[in-house]
Amino acid sequence: MKTSAFLYPWDVVGDPDAAARVAGLGVQQVTLAAAYHSTRALTPRHPRHRIVTAQHAAVLYEPEEERWAGRQLRPYTAGNWAPGDAYGEAAAALADAGLEVHTWVVLAHNSRLGEDHPDTSVVNAYGDRYPWAPCIAQPPVRALLVDLAAEAATRQGARGTELESCGWYGLAHLHAHDKTEAVALGDAAQYLMSLCFCGSCQDGYAGQGLEPELLAAAVRTALEPVWAGAEPAGAGIEKLLGRELAAATLRFRTRTARTLQEAAVRAVRTAAPDGFRVLLHADPVAHHCGANAGVDPAHILSVADGVVVPCTGGPQLLSPFAEQEADGAVLAANLTVVSGMGGSPGTLEEDAAGAAALGATELRLYHAGLASDADLAGVGAALSRLG
Repeated sequence: MKTSAFLYPWDVVGDPDAAARVAGLGVQQVTLAAAYHSTRALTPRHPRHRIVTAQHAAVLYEPEEERWAGRQLRPYTAGNWAPGDAYGEAAAALADAGLEVHTWVVLAHNSRLGEDHPDTSVVNAYGDRYPWAPCIAQPPVRALLVDLAAEAATRQGARGTELESCGWYGLAHLHAHDKTEAVALGDAAQYLMSLCFCGSCQDGYAGQGLEPELLAAAVRTALEPVWAGAEPAGAGIEKLLGRELAAATLRFRTRTARTLQEAAVRAVRTAAPDGFRVLLHADPVAHHCGANAGVDPAHILSVADGVVVPCTGGPQLLSPFAEQEADGAVLAANLTVVSGMGGSPGTLEEDAAGAAALGATELRLYHAGLASDADLAGVGAALSRLG
């Protein structure tokens, strides 16, 4: 199977050995970040640094001023962690090493946007804002994300793109000194805490025949047993919120995510050359939020060229996509190969075989820049045996 490794530009820029090292693993492709959220990342082999702190979400190239001039919502440029066209410099080095380069574009995950423009953020049923989560129901946010997708995805020389966070973001977030795990929130409670009640979403609920204030009150009431520890973590959304309210909220949110995904893919294809592949990081459970956006498998495979599916905990999420039997669709199994992040490079062959059995056509390895030397050696050995 074709295999791609994820990388950040700062893994390559300033390290003359990085591109050859990645090519030596036996991968054919690199998925290189072109637009990324804030992070603190390890660079265990770089000759100049060991920790890179990306202080805010940014594009890792020089944005097209004519596209963004005069617009209130626009992408942020990176600081000294990725100055100038860091993406382009890294991409050129990787291409020179014989690797196919695809862009990695993070969309609806931007804490600085929420800090600078609070009204763009998701607002929960208690009135709390999630500054890391732009609300994808808001027209200005959607316009930003669609144009960002078109620009960041189609960097010069890129053969395709992978769009991450192309859908709803919610409560779950790796935040500094996070203290949100004191009460165990199951899947349904996570969904309820991720429902947005900004003005655009209230209008959307009203369009489903709901009274937004009554819906917010119903969400708070449904969550009371959760806070008291009296509701089992496995309780379903319908049990907590009721069948009619659960169905109406999901209809609105699913339609909102679908139309964003359609618009983003369409914008990328309009800007891209022929043969350019567009994949989405995706979860087959429509109400799920986050980096792997919840989608309807049949719909997304009719829109994009394929999906990248999280498989570190097992390949089972591939099945709903494989069942669609979409001719030519890419089903890429995303496997963490960093031991310190819960990955297992030592079982890569077994994991790849399990993913292939459930329909995977390609592999993604997260993350060649973060992995230790021992992890990379395990990856290289496994890929050599896989052929």
